[in-house]
Amino acid sequence: MFSITVRDHLMIAHSFRGEVFGPAQRLHGATYLVDATFRREQLDDDNLVVDIGLATKELGAVVSELNYRNLDEEPDFAGINTSTEFLAKVIADRLAERIHKGALGENAKGLTSLTVTLHESHIAWASYERAL
Repeated sequence: MFSITVRDHLMIAHSFRGEVFGPAQRLHGATYLVDATFRREQLDDDNLVVDIGLATKELGAVVSELNYRNLDEEPDFAGINTSTEFLAKVIADRLAERIHKGALGENAKGLTSLTVTLHESHIAWASYERAL
């Protein structure tokens, strides 16, 4: 399996509901490194997994929809604990939607899966992997 990974970053504010979250129940900020890993079994005709420039651009576009937002105020997330795991899935699904619409070009049709990892710190991160 071949893969490439592109990276961006994301800064948000949010709060959580539930005793399990302790002090994170109060409004707080989070800064994530966001990695998107694209996989395919065979390279395309140009010996690429996918165009890195396009992958970087589309990840940036998805991240910009969330960047510098208080997620507690976003209608899409009303009543939802926007955990690191949950946000990894949101970003992966939004990126997959762009891929299916052709944003990464025709050769991206050979992609088999996508993993989005949000690095919450140097010692903790969460990922979501999905088929394409």
